[in-house]
Amino acid sequence: MHDAAITIQRGEILGLAGQSGAGKSTMGLAILGLHRFRQVTVSGYMNFRGRELLDLPEPQWRSLRGREIAFVPQSPLASLNPVLTVGAQLNEAWRAHGRGALTAWRQSLRALLEHVCLPPDERFLALYPRQLSVGLAQRVLIAMALIHHPALIVADEPTSALDMITQAEILNLFRRVNREFGAAILYISHDLASMASLAHRIAILERGSIVEDGPPEQIFGAPRHPYTARLVAALPRLGPALGGQPGLVPQLCGQEF
Repeated sequence: MHDAAITIQRGEILGLAGQSGAGKSTMGLAILGLHRFRQVTVSGYMNFRGRELLDLPEPQWRSLRGREIAFVPQSPLASLNPVLTVGAQLNEAWRAHGRGALTAWRQSLRALLEHVCLPPDERFLALYPRQLSVGLAQRVLIAMALIHHPALIVADEPTSALDMITQAEILNLFRRVNREFGAAILYISHDLASMASLAHRIAILERGSIVEDGPPEQIFGAPRHPYTARLVAALPRLGPALGGQPGLVPQLCGQEF
């Protein structure tokens, strides 16, 4: 990657789009301070809420990661620990940065589960990841990301493993998270269509460089860079033009498991 600069405002959903291999996930890992574990060298600067992060020691990263900057990964079932129940993994995520009594956390857990359309009961918390659908597992990961009310959520291809209906539900869930929790979201995807009605602004990444950055109506209606124009032209056309139609599919809170 080179000369790849993005800015995410407080409470904004920024879509980071580009074809496979463009460097989207690498940028997401750098924002989480995880690039060093992939033997990736990053130079420049990374400012988060007035704090320079790029050269932050790993112990300080651990106090920040998950508390102020959260992560929703690509493969929900592969990202959960197969030998721990849903409840145990949520408790582990809380204990990583949690303060206060466990009883208070258990009370707030019910509201959190309801917010992400998960059953707020002990029967669900006793399940193992293998007993979940992909959509339910993705909601569990979103709940884990929200536990400490982070300022920024990095979502890396969070709908790539989902069917179209579940994908629409998860996108609507991200809208609610952004609106009701006030969290900024970096939504990383190669699928421009999935961010057409989600992102407030879209940055286009080509071969490690940001080549265009603008609101969806510009990206889809009047792209300025040839690469952006090619991406938009490659989208399937099914009915009305993309963009400007948030919430076309209503959110369905799945309660079955």
